[in-house]
Amino acid sequence: MIKIGIIGMSAGNAHPYSWTAIINGAFDSKEIDNAGFPAVSEYLNANKSTLGVMGAEVTHIWCEDKDQAESIARSGQIGTVVDNLSDMVGKVDAVILARDDPDRHWEMAVPFLDAGIPIFVDKPLTVRMDELDRYEAYVDQGKFLMSCSSMRYAAEVLAAKASISRLGPIHLLTVVGKKDWRKYGVHMVEALMSVLDDPKPISVQYLGKSDYDLVLLEINPNCFASIHLIADIVPTFQLSIYGEKDWALIDIRNFYSMFKENILEFVKSVQQGRPTLDFDRTQNVIKIIAAALRSKERNNERIYF
Repeated sequence: MIKIGIIGMSAGNAHPYSWTAIINGAFDSKEIDNAGFPAVSEYLNANKSTLGVMGAEVTHIWCEDKDQAESIARSGQIGTVVDNLSDMVGKVDAVILARDDPDRHWEMAVPFLDAGIPIFVDKPLTVRMDELDRYEAYVDQGKFLMSCSSMRYAAEVLAAKASISRLGPIHLLTVVGKKDWRKYGVHMVEALMSVLDDPKPISVQYLGKSDYDLVLLEINPNCFASIHLIADIVPTFQLSIYGEKDWALIDIRNFYSMFKENILEFVKSVQQGRPTLDFDRTQNVIKIIAAALRSKERNNERIYF
């Protein structure tokens, strides 16, 4: 049995509740609803028969707010709430850093990287190139680090990837989502990169404004992606692909499926002793996120990779 520790919790991110439920096969709807996440208890109830991951259990949890940690533990039947992050070292076989505030990831991941404990870091791993280089140094030392958006494992993305050859040479992709580039751009880029099998892009340019992020990504001289994250639209994750022979629309809605597939990949990776997702693919995504932010800081300068 793989003993997993969960680290939470950033504002508005319900992953400590939902991912614990998916792994342990247990949740308390009232506890989750009271925490402000009724949509989470709704999709967990809808998928109750498929909850639980064989060979793994969330056994420990830590949050900065101990009351939050105890709430998550009650919901997901986690046996131990620790007082300090480092208390999990030596007690768990793997860690999921289930927060989406990249500015805090490094400080929370390092104790487990130093201890050689496999860790999955929620998206985005970082938005800073200097931190990305430091993570890479750990990976080069053989440390186990896995990080991505679950969009990589979305059923809709995987289905489109399997049949993408029918579109012929691709010349344009448009990606639309809600919220902001800094925290949620990774969802759009991860889906885009995954469906194209992670090409190395040529350049990126930020062209947006406040509450309307627009990023132009040059994938190759004959193919561009236009990525939009808009604060004041209905929640959506959509990707349109235009080729010479056909076009496709990917409308991503099954969040439970992508979360579970991501978790299964992490558990399988821990069992195998190495991530199934190569770190260079994660680097590729994060470099795009960071370069777009640099373009924004430099008055929309085009940044080349």
